[in-house]
Amino acid sequence: MRTFMPSMRIFIDGKFYSERDAKVSVFDHGLLYGDGVFEGIRAYNGRVFKLKEHIDRLFYSAHALLLDIPMTHAELCRATVETIRANKLKDSYIRLIVTRGVGTLGLNPRSCKKPSVIIIAGKIQVYPPELYARGMDIVTVPTVRNLHSAVNPAIKSLNYLNNILAKIEANNAGVEEAVMLNSEGYVSEGTADNLFIVKKGALFTPPLSAGALYGITRATVIELAELSGLKVSEPNLTRYDLFNADECFVTGTGAEIMPVVKIDGRTVGSGKPGPLTKKLVAEYHALTQVSGEPI
Repeated sequence: MRTFMPSMRIFIDGKFYSERDAKVSVFDHGLLYGDGVFEGIRAYNGRVFKLKEHIDRLFYSAHALLLDIPMTHAELCRATVETIRANKLKDSYIRLIVTRGVGTLGLNPRSCKKPSVIIIAGKIQVYPPELYARGMDIVTVPTVRNLHSAVNPAIKSLNYLNNILAKIEANNAGVEEAVMLNSEGYVSEGTADNLFIVKKGALFTPPLSAGALYGITRATVIELAELSGLKVSEPNLTRYDLFNADECFVTGTGAEIMPVVKIDGRTVGSGKPGPLTKKLVAEYHALTQVSGEPI
């Protein structure tokens, strides 16, 4: 007997649609030009983790693009929760998208009269589960992080080609993630993750000024580390610092906390996920189970 899975319910501009009927116009500037912003959000155990912080960042990104989100902060929070409920999920990944909306084939954003809001709630597995136990290898790639004077890395926009090019280079090297440097040669971040190292019991992560994203998971890990009495600093880091770290890991909403055990062929520490990394993983997972907006 064949079992039919229920169709995903997708929020588009105030209404829910089935997967089959969820469509955007080919004239939407989010499609034509990557003109829009997005957030990736997680729900755990019936709670949306760091929802306010994610919606805050969405509004900051939109403001930087002169993109007026046609919903209030509170309305977006409610719509996110309602989308998860509509899909009967307790643990999920939520993709919240705001596009410039439908316009002409021309570049001018003034042709777009009304931005569009899309919310998708489903599942995601960024990295293979076995990598979390053994840690992963990463490489430095030639593609550098966007300049602040070009597309500011703080803007979480729909134009992710910079990251995609770096991801392609990581794939070509046979690894899942890459280290991206900025134009000055300092470590910025991964293709989709922030990066941390541990050295002599202290925690280090590149500064936001180096091109690192204002990561929600990054901020949470820093907070957990400081609560545990760990010294945390944000200096400019070089590849040399990564090679000689005692531990290394990357963080992201989808990835959570992923140990890194080899960088550009150099073994990090013991070559296995380190004790401070494991401690932060446990603390982070515990926090996600009890914190957040109830669904």
